[in-house]
Amino acid sequence: MLLLGGVVAPGPGGKTVIWSASSGVPAHLNAVDPATGAEVARFDLPDAGGAWAVDATPDGSVYAGTYGNSHLFRWTEKDGVKDLGNPLQGETFVWTLAAGEGATVYGGTSPGGRLFGYDPATGVRDYGRLSPSHAYVRSVSSADGKIYAGTEAPAALFEIDAAGGAVRQLPLPPGLDPAGKWAYDVNVAAGHLYVRFGGAFPGPLHVWDLASGTWIDTVDPAHGLDVSPPDEEGRVYFVKAGELVRYDPRTKTTTPTGVPVTGRVANTRGIGWAELGLPDYPGRSLVGLLWRGMMFRYNPQTGAKSFVQSGIRGEPIDVTALSQGPDGRMYAGGFLNGGFAAMNAETGKAEEFHTFSQSEDMVSHDGRLYVGAYPDARVYSYDPKLPWNSTEYSPSPQPGPVPNPARLFDLAADKQIRPRAMVSAGRYLAVGTMPDLGHLGGVLAIWDPVEGRLRHSQRNVVTDQSIVSLAYRDGVVYGGTSIYSGQSATPPTQKEARLFAWSVAENRMLWEISPAPGKPAVPALAFDSLGRLWGIAGGEVFAVNTHLRKVVKRVALSDSKSSSGQLAFNPRDRRLYGAHAGRSVFSLDPLTGRHAVLKEGPVHQLAVHGSGDVYFAEGPKLFRYHQGR
Repeated sequence: MLLLGGVVAPGPGGKTVIWSASSGVPAHLNAVDPATGAEVARFDLPDAGGAWAVDATPDGSVYAGTYGNSHLFRWTEKDGVKDLGNPLQGETFVWTLAAGEGATVYGGTSPGGRLFGYDPATGVRDYGRLSPSHAYVRSVSSADGKIYAGTEAPAALFEIDAAGGAVRQLPLPPGLDPAGKWAYDVNVAAGHLYVRFGGAFPGPLHVWDLASGTWIDTVDPAHGLDVSPPDEEGRVYFVKAGELVRYDPRTKTTTPTGVPVTGRVANTRGIGWAELGLPDYPGRSLVGLLWRGMMFRYNPQTGAKSFVQSGIRGEPIDVTALSQGPDGRMYAGGFLNGGFAAMNAETGKAEEFHTFSQSEDMVSHDGRLYVGAYPDARVYSYDPKLPWNSTEYSPSPQPGPVPNPARLFDLAADKQIRPRAMVSAGRYLAVGTMPDLGHLGGVLAIWDPVEGRLRHSQRNVVTDQSIVSLAYRDGVVYGGTSIYSGQSATPPTQKEARLFAWSVAENRMLWEISPAPGKPAVPALAFDSLGRLWGIAGGEVFAVNTHLRKVVKRVALSDSKSSSGQLAFNPRDRRLYGAHAGRSVFSLDPLTGRHAVLKEGPVHQLAVHGSGDVYFAEGPKLFRYHQGR
């Protein structure tokens, strides 16, 4: 499961619960009893994939702002959950919500970088775009008639008059360079504005005094996503350096609680106060959820602390990567929620499932399964002969010491986020990546597993293009590119995808061509039994003679210009199998070009097993095409 937005507030019957949105199709708004972890309520959020934005207003309403359909939902005791539609037409993502007065809520969106308010009595108010140079209103908070909003990089912070709509940009903390940083978490508590500048991972939390209008302190590193509501003395709690701490803005001091919050994503998904009625938890206790469904509790009076697995149900996860492992099993990785699953190829039964990162690609190499993970373009090595133990993604707050999969390297310093292509390249592993928002140009990386180091890493092997597919033969890595960045909001500068050949021994480009004029991406490559290199681009499949460096055969499937596609060669029947533009699965005879549709459907992942069986995924569903059936 993956929990994003959350808040501690009254739920059904007026009892305090932890509200949280779980990602899935559809996403759900969940209410959890903080004393037991049991599910109190669960509501569908139709057509939504998830919700970063969850907040509760003083009248008892709970709001969720979603992605997938960019809708605003409202829960009340009387009416349950109601879909209020897209508050701002043209926006595709509600990133953040903040409670105002009564039943009013404020929200921020992308890709237009707009702010809105919603009052059940008067409807939606569009405050417009806060900055012509920003596409995201990432985080919002509100107090005393003012709305505070933070943007993506270069980070900017705004104060908006809720009644009049006037917008004022606030100064950044002294010495802060906003380049590459987001105003990621914005929270008002007891006369102070807390803003964490950076990204999804720990960074400095700056404190602004609302009365004096000055920055008064910095706490580093803070994890986010929120600071708690203040206690009776104006102190707040948040996660700092892997531990829950209390912060007093008057004395500018932090006090540890002894509550560990470990792993790659050690931040809260809803944090607040509740009376638990449990031994050792007198009065109000601090409670919250972590991203994988674990719930934590801390009592300031007694120091009592505990972790409990909540009763929030998991959701099906869309498959984002498929590969045969070195042990003959089929492995699958999942979207956003992550997940890592192994299936027995003979019985068709799932044998393992573990929480993990979003997988962009997987490939077997020399007895290991290598996994490319989003974000930061991280690459891991998994040994299926050893027990699973992810020190970053274990559901326990205190995972074991020896990692498997082991993290080998990442390409965050090169502004890369998606290791979209991986291939076993003789002694080496070759990886191709896609860059982060606002950047173009992927990296070609060559990893040496024997020496445990990057042998080569180079960005912009093809200018302003990502590397989204790889193949290997006789000392040469062949790469297919995409004109797009790893984030769709980044406009491309190139008109069509390229195919290139790279010498591993010499670390240099041998040649590049445009194999599919006008097509934006070559998302898959595969060699056939004759040594021809096949690729897919939109609705076209093509074959390249690598010695002549030119396309020698084209097969038209449709007129699509989609950047999605899969292609794999099956040595058992010497046919190509592919996924076409998210429309269908097909087989193709590379000798004749004859092709047939095997199944219609939105298929984006496909792999051929050594048995000759073809595996493909339709969202969270895995299919197997068995020869002879």
